[in-house]
Amino acid sequence: MFRACWGFAAWLAIVGLPPAAHGQWTVEKTPAGATVKFGGKLVAEYITRSGTKPILWPLIGPTQKPVTRAYPMDEKVPGEAHDHLHQRSCWFTYGDVNGIDFWAEPKTAAVGTRVGTIEHKDFVELAGGPDKAVVETTNDWLGPDGSQQCSDRRRFEFRMAGDQRIIDCDITLTAPDRPVVFGDTKEGAFGLRVAQEMALTSNAGGEIVNSHGDKNGDAWGKPAEWVDYHGPVDPNDDAVVGIAILNHPASFHYPTRWHVRDYGLFAANPFGRKEFPGGGEGGHTLPPRGELKLYYRMILHKDDEQAAGIAKAYERYAKEQRP
Repeated sequence: MFRACWGFAAWLAIVGLPPAAHGQWTVEKTPAGATVKFGGKLVAEYITRSGTKPILWPLIGPTQKPVTRAYPMDEKVPGEAHDHLHQRSCWFTYGDVNGIDFWAEPKTAAVGTRVGTIEHKDFVELAGGPDKAVVETTNDWLGPDGSQQCSDRRRFEFRMAGDQRIIDCDITLTAPDRPVVFGDTKEGAFGLRVAQEMALTSNAGGEIVNSHGDKNGDAWGKPAEWVDYHGPVDPNDDAVVGIAILNHPASFHYPTRWHVRDYGLFAANPFGRKEFPGGGEGGHTLPPRGELKLYYRMILHKDDEQAAGIAKAYERYAKEQRP
């Protein structure tokens, strides 16, 4: 992993990325969570509680426009679909943890479903600087009765490379003093709901492409090293913007499968198999006090995955060591 003592410019040169834009990263704690800005302009806000979980919203792309859906946090954005209330911008949850659903919310879950809550516990680090911004938190996964099912530590590192915004998302899941069973379901886990105009169902030119060249519906449920979802994000502007999610080789159950849909859901799922193409046995049991690590890199870019160099970006990412 990049170490701060090298200097970010040296790191960029070594991994072959374009020079970083000039500016200063700032992170400011707020009543809702923390804001992340570059050069005084908002890039993201980490919200400690939206519905039943922490989220990143808004998430601003390289054209200074949001790349994820605003609903249900803001219900007044013209043209947005008001479906899947639980798909809140950018999140990390799972649909079956010890039989408890952390993916859905009470209003969207099937009758009789036990719905859990991910409770923000603490900010471990909030830091800005010339090279990067850091938001690191700890969270407790609580059942309907308030009992702890597991915990996580999630670290987001924000960087600039040319006009691309790079967000490293390193997540550690830890079991309490008893086993944690992650069931086999498609409903998970590291997810985005892309901007409405970008979704394939908007018929505005959106496209899904994975690392094996599978496109749109053919990419659903298949294992891949990365997936890119791109298209316009503004109905008044046909400029193409993309979101790529890369899965590092050190990540648990690499390469992950992708619960990525034409209506805008975009999620990496390391546990589900039975409902995806190829089937098989999925899920995982984490032993008492055990932990597992998940590593994703988001790249917010202009144009499609080829113009943005996502395949090369993945090659560089795969060679990095993760903590």
